[in-house]
Amino acid sequence: MRKDLALARLLILVAASLCFGSIGRGQDQTPPPAPQGQDKPKPAAKSYGPIGSDDQDTTQAPADTLQPDERPLTGFQQPTLGTPMERHSYWVPGVSYYNYIQSNSQAQGGGNGWSSTNYLAGNLSLLKNWSRSQLALNYSGGGDFSTDSAVGNGWFQQLGATQTFNWERLQLTFLDEFAYLPQSQFGFGAGTNLALPGIGGTLGPVSTGLGNGLGEGQSIFTAVGPRYSNTFGAQVNYALTARSSVTVGGLYSLLRFSDPGNIESDSYVGNAGYNYQITRKDTLGLIYRYSSDHYIGFGQAIGDQMIQAAYGRKITGKLALQLTAGPEITHFRVPQGTNGKTQFVSGSGTATVTVAIPRGNFSLNYSHGVTTGSGVFLGATTDQITGSVSRKLTRVWSGDAHLGYARNRNAETAQGVVNLNYDTLYAGASLARPLGRNANFSLGYTAYVETANSTVCAGSNCGSDFTTHQISLGLSWHTRPFVLR
Repeated sequence: MRKDLALARLLILVAASLCFGSIGRGQDQTPPPAPQGQDKPKPAAKSYGPIGSDDQDTTQAPADTLQPDERPLTGFQQPTLGTPMERHSYWVPGVSYYNYIQSNSQAQGGGNGWSSTNYLAGNLSLLKNWSRSQLALNYSGGGDFSTDSAVGNGWFQQLGATQTFNWERLQLTFLDEFAYLPQSQFGFGAGTNLALPGIGGTLGPVSTGLGNGLGEGQSIFTAVGPRYSNTFGAQVNYALTARSSVTVGGLYSLLRFSDPGNIESDSYVGNAGYNYQITRKDTLGLIYRYSSDHYIGFGQAIGDQMIQAAYGRKITGKLALQLTAGPEITHFRVPQGTNGKTQFVSGSGTATVTVAIPRGNFSLNYSHGVTTGSGVFLGATTDQITGSVSRKLTRVWSGDAHLGYARNRNAETAQGVVNLNYDTLYAGASLARPLGRNANFSLGYTAYVETANSTVCAGSNCGSDFTTHQISLGLSWHTRPFVLR
């Protein structure tokens, strides 16, 4: 019943996005004027995509063929190097197959033996442009079949959708991220296009790009079994002057599990920020954010407030940098520790950087702060870092290296009351090459490592230390784009 309700909400979101887009088209028939100091849009051009890009002539896009990133510094979304100046609307369907050969199954807490899991997916990417609005949607879904009895057979789905409206001073954004997966989203499909929804490559629209520490992040492998998560958000950015703007938004996230023993949660986030552009490339900001976490079947609830200073630097096609830092005040409904305290003060911060390197890209993301607990803790203090580098190796071969590390400590740990923590790590590399213009082949390896200093946690599904080795083989194919009139 819960699954049906979540899927129904997603269908309503997509339908509403299409409806809003039509309204925007009906109200604004003339194209918006170019921002001050910016030339008229140029024809669409290719941009360097992630590993597995399916265009044989993929190259790094020159800066003058990209639109500048307009995402506000103090908003929910991470900055990008820019987006292709694509004025056409299109949709692209495709299919993909991936085989993962694993040792020491995570589902069995690192049990001995090898297993094989197959993923067969249908993929869809859609980009719809109106005069003052745009809808970008990426979807992947299908079945997974495993020789590991602890995993079994099932299905999976991922969806990312963003609807943006632009007026002279106002930018309105709706976004939604949904996933139903057989394991943690942290490191799922690492090094392959299965990691994200859609067809991937240069034809896949820009992702929703939800920022570090937002949404129902799951960075502990121990919480096994199928689970679904959804994050919906709305954001408004209003330009006060040519250099300054204010940003206001809200998010709602949920995390649910099919198997018992995990901790399910709901999260609400309110965000307000002020942006001031000190140069054409540099922006300063101030953020206030309040979040409220609630747990199904538990009396605990967490209220969290943070004030952060922010700095951003953007050079279209070359660099996207964002830094935030500030104090964080956390309130617990149920008193913590022997002192019965309900309020604690700590620090929080994020760092995001994407750099265009010769024939490729490099990205690194870091966040520190209080999170919901990944389905294992009733709140956690989390440090998380992810990074990747992709590069064109030869005319047809591309290479990728990826890394993710997270440390989750029971929220009480930060106060020195209880010493519980999980360290999770994934790291690997992959190779990919196109097979013709519309098909792609990939081969990769990723290691998954988890260590814990205690088997005690709020949920009953607490695992032990383990290391899993994973070898991946993948094939994907998509049609040519179908132009939307």
